[in-house]
Amino acid sequence: MRPWFPSAFRALAALSALSAVDGYFLHMQRECRYSSEDLKDIEYFDRYVFNKLEYMRYNSTLNKYIGYTDIGVKNAERFNKEGEAERQHGNLDGYCKPNAELDFDSVLRRTVEPTVKVKTAEASSERHTTKLQCSAYDFYPEGIKLKWLRNGVEVKDGVTATEELYDGDWYHQIHSYLEFTPQSGETIQCQVDHSSFSQPKTYKWDPSLPEGERNKVIIGASGLVLGLVFAIAGLFYYKKKSTGRILVPSS
Repeated sequence: MRPWFPSAFRALAALSALSAVDGYFLHMQRECRYSSEDLKDIEYFDRYVFNKLEYMRYNSTLNKYIGYTDIGVKNAERFNKEGEAERQHGNLDGYCKPNAELDFDSVLRRTVEPTVKVKTAEASSERHTTKLQCSAYDFYPEGIKLKWLRNGVEVKDGVTATEELYDGDWYHQIHSYLEFTPQSGETIQCQVDHSSFSQPKTYKWDPSLPEGERNKVIIGASGLVLGLVFAIAGLFYYKKKSTGRILVPSS
């Protein structure tokens, strides 16, 4: 669910009633619309729909009811004359604004820290021997900066990046790449700045082993340990069977 703010945000409250006579359907829907946190452009609408056809609407900007069908025009004129429009206008402050603040606090003002990984990638250029990838996953909201630091100094040469990618579940991800020729003793870091951080965080690249080779070492070591366990268990089993065996001399 991608948030509509700041381009547009709409809070909805709907009340539906279904008549049992001939399947008539009456739908009444309240809408609060705003596109900025200061709520200067907030609007309130009260919509009346009968059998999927909107026949009347209250508009807080106009502060009156508007009819769209013959019966809607008649009801709008009656409601406006009876002062119903003024009563509805009170929902702008009494209903829309308090609920808008709840929306901002519960959704739009929340932040989620990214999960950051720095790893070795396959180099795509003959100029350099190493390519690093810094990935930030599952962060909210949009607006994140990734920088590469070499011995604490920002690196701009050999740097490429994707745009912020929307995951389809409120969260985003982004990937930055650095191609370079490493030197002994240097420190390479990926610096991430996001609204969920009180200050930018840095993530250090560990050049001791490429990730693929590190995984191979882990798998090989795990296999070796498992093999030793089976060998020791087999040895104990053999000794136990040998202890209970009686040797009979042959004639």
